Amino acid sequence: MFYILAIVLIVLFLMSAIRVLKEYERGVIFRLGRVIKTKGPGLIILIPVFDKMVKVSLRLVAMDVPPQDVITRDNVSVKVNAVIYFRVMEPRNATIEVENYLFATSQLAQTTLRSVCGQVELDELLAEREKINTQLQGILDKQTDPWGIKVSTVEVKHIDLPQEMQRAMAKQAEAERERRAKVINAEAEFQAANRLTEAAEIIAKHPEALQLRYLQTLREIASESSTTTFFPIPIDLFTPFIKK
Repeated sequence: MFYILAIVLIVLFLMSAIRVLKEYERGVIFRLGRVIKTKGPGLIILIPVFDKMVKVSLRLVAMDVPPQDVITRDNVSVKVNAVIYFRVMEPRNATIEVENYLFATSQLAQTTLRSVCGQVELDELLAEREKINTQLQGILDKQTDPWGIKVSTVEVKHIDLPQEMQRAMAKQAEAERERRAKVINAEAEFQAANRLTEAAEIIAKHPEALQLRYLQTLREIASESSTTTFFPIPIDLFTPFIKK
């Protein structure tokens, strides 16, 4: 009976003393409330009753930031959400410097997103998203550094505009397309006028070019499957009558 009790005690001791940490895990060891070291990965032996271990994952975390109501600098109300990518670099700091680093990082990301987006105008928020992402990443990385966390990337995912603002932007885009079409049409007319002017100058210097053009026109008319044929008459034939 004594041997059985001893074996049971040994098994319970080993179960409470032995821990196995995965490759991406680290264990912060507390002994009587004081941090002694960070261990892992692999087999970890603890002193029962005296030691307590807190596991911390070192894998990259992708955290979604819920949509935030933001008023831009030009007084436009929008909803903005984002995603942040970070990982724990110092398990010791992530355990003792902040109560819950995941919750704290999420709250910090929400307030920072509102603050940064509220300092820019709507056009800048829509057109310079990469600049906004870089600014958010820099602020979050600096704020979370004492917690042993490295924020690697911040991406603004979606910007939800009010319906009236969407209609106004659609009208603006349509007006811009019409303006570009008119500019392109005017440019084409200008180039065509220049070409006609150059052609007129060449014909004035070389009258035989007009005769060649006349013959080319006759050939084009003759190639058409039409029962009626028009013969262009050179205006030079009427010059004597006009003078008289």
